[in-house]
Amino acid sequence: MTYSVKETYLTIQGEGAYTGRVAVFCRFAGCNLWSGLEEDRSTAVCQFCDTEFVGIDGSGGGKFDSPENLTNHILSFWNGTDAPFVVFTGGEPLLQMDNKLVEALKKEHVEMAIETNGTLIPPDGIDWICVSPKQKAELLVIKGDELKIVYPQDGLDPSNFLDLDFDVFSLQPMDGPEYNNNLQKTLVYCRTHPEWRLSLQTHKYLEIP
Repeated sequence: MTYSVKETYLTIQGEGAYTGRVAVFCRFAGCNLWSGLEEDRSTAVCQFCDTEFVGIDGSGGGKFDSPENLTNHILSFWNGTDAPFVVFTGGEPLLQMDNKLVEALKKEHVEMAIETNGTLIPPDGIDWICVSPKQKAELLVIKGDELKIVYPQDGLDPSNFLDLDFDVFSLQPMDGPEYNNNLQKTLVYCRTHPEWRLSLQTHKYLEIP
Protein backbone atom coordinates (compact mmCIF):
# COMPACT_ATOMS: atom_id res chain seq x y z
CA MET A 1 0.00 0.00 0.00
CA THR A 2 1.15 3.54 -0.75
CA TYR A 3 0.36 6.02 2.02
CA SER A 4 -0.65 9.56 1.05
CA VAL A 5 0.15 12.13 3.74
CA LYS A 6 -0.93 15.75 3.64
CA GLU A 7 1.45 16.93 6.36
CA THR A 8 3.64 15.79 9.25
CA TYR A 9 4.82 18.07 12.03
CA LEU A 10 5.87 18.26 15.67
CA THR A 11 3.45 20.23 17.82
CA ILE A 12 1.54 20.27 21.08
CA GLN A 13 -1.84 18.54 21.12
CA GLY A 14 -4.38 21.32 21.29
CA GLU A 15 -7.67 19.58 22.03
CA GLY A 16 -9.26 16.67 23.83
CA ALA A 17 -7.98 14.66 26.77
CA TYR A 18 -4.31 14.93 25.72
CA THR A 19 -4.28 18.73 25.46
CA GLY A 20 -0.79 20.04 26.19
CA ARG A 21 1.10 16.88 25.26
CA VAL A 22 3.92 17.10 22.74
CA ALA A 23 3.16 14.96 19.71
CA VAL A 24 4.03 14.31 16.11
CA PHE A 25 0.94 14.80 13.96
CA CYS A 26 0.59 12.76 10.79
CA ARG A 27 -2.32 14.01 8.72
CA PHE A 28 -3.43 11.57 6.04
CA ALA A 29 -4.91 12.89 2.82
CA GLY A 30 -8.53 12.09 1.99
CA CYS A 31 -11.82 11.63 3.80
CA ASN A 32 -14.96 9.56 3.31
CA LEU A 33 -17.36 12.31 4.49
CA TRP A 34 -16.21 15.21 2.28
CA SER A 35 -14.02 15.64 -0.78
CA GLY A 36 -12.24 18.57 0.85
CA LEU A 37 -13.26 20.89 -1.99
CA GLU A 38 -15.27 23.97 -1.02
CA GLU A 39 -17.54 23.49 -4.02
CA ASP A 40 -18.68 20.19 -2.47
CA ARG A 41 -19.09 21.35 1.14
CA SER A 42 -22.84 22.03 0.92
CA THR A 43 -23.54 18.44 -0.14
CA ALA A 44 -20.97 16.74 2.12
CA VAL A 45 -21.92 14.42 4.97
CA CYS A 46 -19.76 16.60 7.24
CA GLN A 47 -20.07 20.28 6.33
CA PHE A 48 -18.14 21.89 9.20
CA CYS A 49 -14.66 20.37 8.80
CA ASP A 50 -11.95 22.97 9.47
CA THR A 51 -8.84 21.11 8.28
CA GLU A 52 -7.01 20.96 4.97
CA PHE A 53 -6.50 17.35 3.90
CA VAL A 54 -6.43 17.47 0.09
CA GLY A 55 -3.22 16.46 -1.65
CA ILE A 56 0.26 15.78 -0.31
CA ASP A 57 1.73 19.27 -0.63
CA GLY A 58 1.75 20.27 3.04
CA SER A 59 4.83 20.54 5.24
CA GLY A 60 6.16 17.02 5.76
CA GLY A 61 3.68 15.63 3.23
CA GLY A 62 4.31 13.08 0.51
CA LYS A 63 3.72 9.53 -0.67
CA PHE A 64 5.34 6.60 1.14
CA ASP A 65 5.57 3.20 -0.50
CA SER A 66 5.92 1.08 2.64
CA PRO A 67 4.92 1.22 6.30
CA GLU A 68 8.61 1.25 7.26
CA ASN A 69 9.31 4.31 5.12
CA LEU A 70 6.37 6.19 6.61
CA THR A 71 7.41 5.17 10.12
CA ASN A 72 10.95 6.43 9.56
CA HIS A 73 9.58 9.68 8.16
CA ILE A 74 7.38 10.21 11.23
CA LEU A 75 10.21 9.40 13.65
CA SER A 76 12.43 12.03 12.01
CA PHE A 77 10.21 14.70 13.62
CA TRP A 78 10.53 13.38 17.19
CA ASN A 79 13.11 15.08 19.41
CA GLY A 80 12.58 13.29 22.71
CA THR A 81 14.46 10.41 24.30
CA ASP A 82 11.28 8.75 25.54
CA ALA A 83 8.83 6.76 23.41
CA PRO A 84 7.49 8.82 20.51
CA PHE A 85 3.85 9.93 20.74
CA VAL A 86 2.17 10.19 17.34
CA VAL A 87 -1.35 11.38 16.53
CA PHE A 88 -2.83 10.16 13.25
CA THR A 89 -5.54 12.36 11.83
CA GLY A 90 -6.99 13.52 8.53
CA GLY A 91 -9.35 13.75 6.78
CA GLU A 92 -10.10 10.22 7.85
CA PRO A 93 -6.93 8.34 8.83
CA LEU A 94 -8.56 4.90 8.85
CA LEU A 95 -8.86 5.03 5.08
CA GLN A 96 -5.11 4.31 5.08
CA MET A 97 -3.94 3.25 8.52
CA ASP A 98 -3.66 -0.54 8.39
CA ASN A 99 -2.24 -3.47 10.36
CA LYS A 100 1.14 -3.34 8.63
CA LEU A 101 1.64 0.30 9.56
CA VAL A 102 0.65 -0.38 13.17
CA GLU A 103 3.13 -3.27 13.30
CA ALA A 104 5.94 -1.11 11.91
CA LEU A 105 5.21 1.62 14.45
CA LYS A 106 5.08 -0.86 17.33
CA LYS A 107 8.52 -2.16 16.40
CA GLU A 108 9.80 1.37 17.05
CA HIS A 109 7.89 1.60 20.36
CA VAL A 110 5.64 4.37 19.08
CA GLU A 111 2.62 5.31 21.20
CA MET A 112 -0.21 5.78 18.71
CA ALA A 113 -3.32 7.93 18.96
CA ILE A 114 -5.92 8.34 16.25
CA GLU A 115 -8.64 10.91 15.61
CA THR A 116 -11.41 9.33 13.55
CA ASN A 117 -15.00 9.98 12.57
CA GLY A 118 -15.86 6.45 13.71
CA THR A 119 -17.27 5.19 10.41
CA LEU A 120 -14.47 2.67 9.81
CA ILE A 121 -13.18 -0.06 12.14
CA PRO A 122 -9.60 0.57 13.31
CA PRO A 123 -6.85 -2.06 13.27
CA ASP A 124 -5.78 -3.61 16.56
CA GLY A 125 -2.90 -2.10 18.49
CA ILE A 126 -3.75 1.61 18.52
CA ASP A 127 -3.13 3.00 22.01
CA TRP A 128 -5.66 5.86 22.08
CA ILE A 129 -8.79 6.01 19.94
CA CYS A 130 -10.63 9.32 19.83
CA VAL A 131 -13.94 9.20 17.95
CA SER A 132 -15.75 12.32 16.73
CA PRO A 133 -19.26 11.36 15.59
CA LYS A 134 -20.99 13.22 12.77
CA GLN A 135 -24.76 13.58 12.74
CA LYS A 136 -25.32 12.22 9.23
CA ALA A 137 -22.77 9.39 9.38
CA GLU A 138 -23.29 5.88 10.75
CA LEU A 139 -21.15 5.35 13.84
CA LEU A 140 -19.42 1.95 13.74
CA VAL A 141 -16.73 2.51 16.38
CA ILE A 142 -18.67 2.31 19.64
CA LYS A 143 -15.75 1.51 21.90
CA GLY A 144 -12.56 3.47 22.48
CA ASP A 145 -10.82 5.92 24.79
CA GLU A 146 -12.38 9.30 24.07
CA LEU A 147 -15.62 10.33 22.38
CA LYS A 148 -15.38 13.98 21.32
CA ILE A 149 -18.43 15.72 19.87
CA VAL A 150 -18.20 18.95 17.94
CA TYR A 151 -21.14 20.91 19.34
CA PRO A 152 -23.82 21.77 18.46
CA GLN A 153 -24.84 19.61 15.51
CA ASP A 154 -28.46 19.65 14.36
CA GLY A 155 -30.12 16.37 15.27
CA LEU A 156 -27.21 15.11 17.38
CA ASP A 157 -27.93 14.77 21.10
CA PRO A 158 -24.81 14.12 23.22
CA SER A 159 -26.85 12.15 25.75
CA ASN A 160 -27.40 9.44 23.15
CA PHE A 161 -23.70 8.52 23.31
CA LEU A 162 -23.18 8.13 27.04
CA ASP A 163 -23.96 4.42 27.03
CA LEU A 164 -21.07 3.72 24.66
CA ASP A 165 -17.82 2.22 25.98
CA PHE A 166 -15.52 5.25 26.22
CA ASP A 167 -13.47 6.50 29.16
CA VAL A 168 -13.68 10.23 28.37
CA PHE A 169 -16.57 12.23 26.91
CA SER A 170 -15.59 15.64 25.51
CA LEU A 171 -17.64 18.45 24.00
CA GLN A 172 -15.94 20.90 21.67
CA PRO A 173 -17.57 24.10 20.37
CA MET A 174 -17.92 24.17 16.59
CA ASP A 175 -15.57 26.67 14.95
CA GLY A 176 -16.74 29.15 12.33
CA PRO A 177 -18.71 32.40 12.22
CA GLU A 178 -20.97 31.24 15.09
CA TYR A 179 -18.08 30.22 17.32
CA ASN A 180 -18.79 32.56 20.23
CA ASN A 181 -22.43 31.46 20.33
CA ASN A 182 -21.40 27.81 20.05
CA LEU A 183 -18.89 28.26 22.86
CA GLN A 184 -21.57 29.60 25.17
CA LYS A 185 -23.88 26.72 24.29
CA THR A 186 -21.08 24.25 25.00
CA LEU A 187 -20.29 25.87 28.35
CA VAL A 188 -23.94 25.71 29.38
CA TYR A 189 -24.22 22.07 28.33
CA CYS A 190 -21.08 21.03 30.22
CA ARG A 191 -22.19 22.86 33.37
CA THR A 192 -25.55 21.11 33.34
CA HIS A 193 -24.14 17.75 32.20
CA PRO A 194 -20.84 17.40 34.11
CA GLU A 195 -20.12 13.97 32.65
CA TRP A 196 -18.89 15.96 29.63
CA ARG A 197 -15.50 17.67 29.59
CA LEU A 198 -14.94 20.93 27.73
CA SER A 199 -12.46 20.61 24.85
CA LEU A 200 -11.06 23.78 23.31
CA GLN A 201 -8.86 24.03 20.23
CA THR A 202 -6.04 25.69 22.16
CA HIS A 203 -3.64 25.40 19.22
CA LYS A 204 -5.74 28.03 17.43
CA TYR A 205 -5.47 30.41 20.39
CA LEU A 206 -1.70 29.79 20.47
CA GLU A 207 -1.43 30.04 16.66
CA ILE A 208 0.54 26.82 16.36
CA PRO A 209 -0.13 23.93 13.92
